[in-house]
Parts: sequence; structure tokens; C-alpha cells
Amino acid sequence: MSQAQSETPFTARDFRNALGRFATGITVVTTVVDGTTRGMTANAFLSVSLEPPLVLVSVANKAHMHGYLQQSGRFGVSVLTATQEEYSQHFAGIGAPDLQPDFVEVDGLPLLAESLAHLIVTVTDAHLAGDHTLYIGRVEYLKSFDGEPLLYFQGRYAKL
Repeated sequence: MSQAQSETPFTARDFRNALGRFATGITVVTTVVDGTTRGMTANAFLSVSLEPPLVLVSVANKAHMHGYLQQSGRFGVSVLTATQEEYSQHFAGIGAPDLQPDFVEVDGLPLLAESLAHLIVTVTDAHLAGDHTLYIGRVEYLKSFDGEPLLYFQGRYAKL
């Protein structure tokens, strides 16, 4: 086994580039605050526990969604299909500003129609972690559908 020597310190860009080599799915996290639907694209989403069913979403502390989740305490998750790239861009604020998302409502929360999976989550814990907060929540509703996922790899969208 060869030994790697530690190199000079890495930059934030180096860190981001290295972690960009981990392919992820893409979700849209939604909530309702003061009667208004709010949404955010997130690829930092994962399962935490099967019993009880817990998931985690990482939200930048400067993101509007950070405050919305603190207020609402509940959120929906829509796992995007390969045909929903436009939704990913819209909720990331980088394109499609006039897009009118097609939502279905479950238990008072909006979920994107025709997604691969829908979850309704109640926040059970929040942990400050650097410039993000890790919101952990119990899954209260779950439904999955057939289709191909939208992936994110090295800063670009990808498909299987």
C-alpha cells in the first residue's frame, strides 16, 4: 500500500470540486409560511434512520428556506425525475422564473406532481453545522412512483 503525503491546505473550491464527484439525486423541499408556498432545490438530502423513519436536509443558514423551516416546522420533499430539470433550476433561483409549478397537496403541504417520490416530514431536530443547518425530521407520509431520476454530478445535471 502506498502512502499519500498530505499536500498544502485545500481551498473551499477544492473541497466543493472533490465532493462534486459524488453523484446525488435532486429534491425540491417545500413548505408553507403565512399561506404562501416556499420551495428550495436540495441535493443534500438523505435518510437517517429506518426506525423511526427519519431524513435530513442541509440548508444554508443564509437561505430563505432556513427561516421558513424554523417557522413552519414541517416540509415536503419531491424527488425529481429526469424530466424535471426545469423545476430544479426554478427552485434554485437560476432559471425559469415564470414557471408555474404543478403541485399536489398532501396534508397541507405542496409536492411537485409527477415526481419520483413524495415525503411529508415534521422537523424533530436542527443542528448548526458550519454555514448550514441540518434539519432532521420524521417522515409522516411517503409515496413513490416509477421513473428515471434527475442526478447532479460535477456541477451538472445527469441522467442514468
